[in-house]
Amino acid sequence: MKKKKQKKIRITGGLFKGRIIHSLHHTNIRPTRNCIKQVIFNWLQKDIKNSICLDCFAGSGSLSIESISRSAKSVTALEKNYILVKKIKETLKKFLINNISILHVKTQKWLKKKGDPYDIIYLDPPFNNKYLLNQAIMYLEKYSWTKKYSIIYIEHTDNNIYIPSNWKLMKKKKIGIVLLSLFYKKNNF
Repeated sequence: MKKKKQKKIRITGGLFKGRIIHSLHHTNIRPTRNCIKQVIFNWLQKDIKNSICLDCFAGSGSLSIESISRSAKSVTALEKNYILVKKIKETLKKFLINNISILHVKTQKWLKKKGDPYDIIYLDPPFNNKYLLNQAIMYLEKYSWTKKYSIIYIEHTDNNIYIPSNWKLMKKKKIGIVLLSLFYKKNNF
């Protein structure tokens, strides 16, 4: 019987470049590919330092850990799968990272309250789940999780998603069937 190949996730830049986060056998997630992470963090290179980030669908924790590796001040990571939360916590302990708060919650439920706005927000929901994505975008605006000049990264598969009128598209790229979009929030006036 052929052994199933384990999914290994590497950090692509910064302090932890080249380190493996953890393997994700027996999980049904699609981690952000290295080529996509390189595009994202090339886009964010002038903004990531000392930023306060929100990773709405943390999954493997790759974007959260990559942010800290590249000098973000802190990350709040939201993940509903307890096994993934546990794996992320193990990695944080192994890397001696103490500025990522990983919360075992449903993103939509957590966003449905007033909060302090973030500098950078990652929206990479379970693959092709446009409903979750649109709901998260709506809640980010409705409950004041964004502020003027917040940067919002969205990973999606089609252009038919809800984008608030005060979000301005900065960058866009297609890799395979995945669309990468980077927005910033401008004034409401």
